[in-house]
Amino acid sequence: MATNTINAEMLKKMFLAGAANLDANKEMINELNVFPVPDGDTGTNMTLTIMSAAKEVSALEQTDMKTLAKAISSGSLRGARGNSGVILSQLLRGFTKGIRDFDEIDVATLAKATVRAKETAYKAVMKPKEGTILTVARGMAEKAEELAETTEDLDVFIPEVLKHGQAVLEQTPEMLPVLKEAGVVDSGGQGLMEVLRGAYDAYQGKEVDYSAIAASAGTKMTRVGEQAQADIKFGYCTEFIIMLDKKFDEQDEQKFKAYLESIGDSIVCVADDDIVKIHVHTNDPGLAIQKALTYGQLSRMKIDNMREEHQEKLIKDAEKLAAQQAEAKKQEERKPMGFITVSIGEGMNEIFRELGADYIIEGGQTMNPSTDDMLQAIDQVAADTIFILPNNKNIILAANQAKDLTEDKEIIVIPTKTVPQGVTAIINFMPDQDAKANEEMMCEEIQNVKTGQVTYAVRDTHIDDKEIHEGDIMGIADQGIVAVGESVEKVSLEMLQTLVDEDTSLISLYYGEDVQEEDASKLAEEVEALYPEIDIDLHLGGQPIYYYVMSVE
Repeated sequence: MATNTINAEMLKKMFLAGAANLDANKEMINELNVFPVPDGDTGTNMTLTIMSAAKEVSALEQTDMKTLAKAISSGSLRGARGNSGVILSQLLRGFTKGIRDFDEIDVATLAKATVRAKETAYKAVMKPKEGTILTVARGMAEKAEELAETTEDLDVFIPEVLKHGQAVLEQTPEMLPVLKEAGVVDSGGQGLMEVLRGAYDAYQGKEVDYSAIAASAGTKMTRVGEQAQADIKFGYCTEFIIMLDKKFDEQDEQKFKAYLESIGDSIVCVADDDIVKIHVHTNDPGLAIQKALTYGQLSRMKIDNMREEHQEKLIKDAEKLAAQQAEAKKQEERKPMGFITVSIGEGMNEIFRELGADYIIEGGQTMNPSTDDMLQAIDQVAADTIFILPNNKNIILAANQAKDLTEDKEIIVIPTKTVPQGVTAIINFMPDQDAKANEEMMCEEIQNVKTGQVTYAVRDTHIDDKEIHEGDIMGIADQGIVAVGESVEKVSLEMLQTLVDEDTSLISLYYGEDVQEEDASKLAEEVEALYPEIDIDLHLGGQPIYYYVMSVE
């Protein structure tokens, strides 16, 4: 018997199953990355993106198509990380626009939504490249349009579209020579296929393990039974997240826990980078909230009255207090222009602080910040115009997506692809010039910066005409891998030779957390001996993964 429609409840199951399947296969997708570097990889970025949407979908109390579409779209947009994650979020955004006004989806609607997904994703990328996730999406959209003219049966339509998507994916090495050389298909395209295969499993009624989504959704609040309510010492189960705007080290964590213990029990206080998750049973949620507001803004506030007494008043008081604090922060006097920069490593961070960065997002190669990370940073910077320095080619799309989602400030993304480009951009900022002039100056100056990075290979591969083995040291320049060997020092010098030319006037060396200062000083001396006419600057970068980051100007 033919199946002609999909309702909202079934689509919800399909989406969550797609997210679960992507999560289950993310390491396999990471292994498809062409460059064997220990970065935040495609599978990880796509999984974090879709899991952000999956959490919103899982939390829905009612499932109609419009509500489901909004949860998928907003969750993936805000959670998007890396180029692959942003493209996936745009595919989902376009798809949900195509289905949100229908109670049920038939073949014709599904085909149109697939085409809209492809069109939305292509528009989001300034220079679309074939042989990527975009090509796979386009191939399936074209097949969907073709099939919609010959069948109304979803049991025929869906597997044929997936079969064609797989065929296109297998052709990606013929479209991108770098994929063919490495002997892999496109990792983003593979990720998309894993999402759709998981969704098809749910459509067919197969059992799906949703444990990864449940774990990522966070701890659910426990309601106390009626018989126990009379014995409750502290009546309000209070949960929220603090988005930090100041330091919160182990000592601060212990002090905050001690304070919470003085006003309640059942304490949970977990710090994770720029956020702190709080759970406390107390008789006065306002006290916990006031204390938390001294460390930053609050998000995802939940107050549950376990005695069912005076709940409405206290919630309103807490919300009013949080709103007053947020409004006071927004009324803070704005300056004309400010900077947000992505950086990692205390040395790198300190350099950007000294150069005037207003907000530093911890991230980069090892973990690409999400669009939501960008939006939170934008909210923290009191400036009419904010320049964002992504400092990584895989973060530029997320920065641009945050720009599109910001209405009350002018956001200018300077397309810095490396940290040295970001340093050059902020150095060339002119406070007495307007935003447009600064944008033009910074974009012009970063073109004069050549960057090299020294790291290690995490797997065997063949790329850029080089045979690379796991554990080899690699020198990676803007154009690709230029040096491979067993010595950090030798590879660094060999890579530098490919960067320096007759116009070079400055070489900057930033050494990472795994490099001793004396070893870095020794390398700097060797560089000075090789290039006596060029100025050499040595800095502690403190970055993980990369032994050295070098810039040549």
